[in-house]
Amino acid sequence: MKQVTLGAMRVDKLWEMDGALPMPMVLPGVTREDLARLKRWYWSEELAEEPEQAGFKLSVHSYVLRVDGLNILVDACNGNHKTRSMPFANDLRTDWLERLAGLGIAPGDIDIVMCTHLHADHVGWNTRLENGRWVPTFPNARYVFSRKDYEHWRREDAEPMHREAFADSVLPVVEAGRAEIVESDHVVHREIGDGIWLQDIHGHSPGLVAIHAERGGGHALFTGDCFHHPVQLVRPDLHFFADEEGAIASRQRVRLFETYADSEVVFFPAHFAGKSAGRVRRDGAAFRFEFLD
Repeated sequence: MKQVTLGAMRVDKLWEMDGALPMPMVLPGVTREDLARLKRWYWSEELAEEPEQAGFKLSVHSYVLRVDGLNILVDACNGNHKTRSMPFANDLRTDWLERLAGLGIAPGDIDIVMCTHLHADHVGWNTRLENGRWVPTFPNARYVFSRKDYEHWRREDAEPMHREAFADSVLPVVEAGRAEIVESDHVVHREIGDGIWLQDIHGHSPGLVAIHAERGGGHALFTGDCFHHPVQLVRPDLHFFADEEGAIASRQRVRLFETYADSEVVFFPAHFAGKSAGRVRRDGAAFRFEFLD
């Protein structure tokens, strides 16, 4: 994704890694007809006409939002050197920090870190390993965490992989005094309609929030894991395998699409590969994604 300018804002995508999982496992219920409908406006090499042969590609990336002199990191990927029970995310050694430097930004230049939710692939770079200790990667930033997710993942009986991430990528930030634990409608900068604010879209996780940024006539919407792949615009009703509450997550997807379809709001999904940014358009009884050029 090339840098996107919206009004008085600029957005860059900061890529960490890609992967793919079997379509029937990730999104049970996808049909041949659904994939044919998707093919009218989106296709990639891991897809296939038959669901059993199709892959579900996921990109793990952050976004860097620049507005009013602030450098804001949205979501923090998996991170390096983290011990994870899932092999694909265990002890990674990626060049994510070097890619950040390629945008002309050093860790000390980040003013705000905003995590749409506290799953492992959205918090990892919150911290880095220094002399055997996890310390905030962005020493001058305030980190904004959803209270609902924070309270959920601090429980000892929560899902192990995300508990691992909570221990090494969230708690050290709190202990360093850099965290702001906020409600799901919190205003982060300026005011609603002319600034940055949160919207509750829980379902995928208990505290998942969308991040709205509106300034100078542009409106960006960072949707976290409300949806993961273009096929979910064709079938927003289907339950994604990693949603905490599948029925609620599906309703949130539909509500978000219905609210902003055919508007000029630009969506920045957390896991779309390639271009990533675009607008939602109605497509009969379903939706499609109009990627920005």
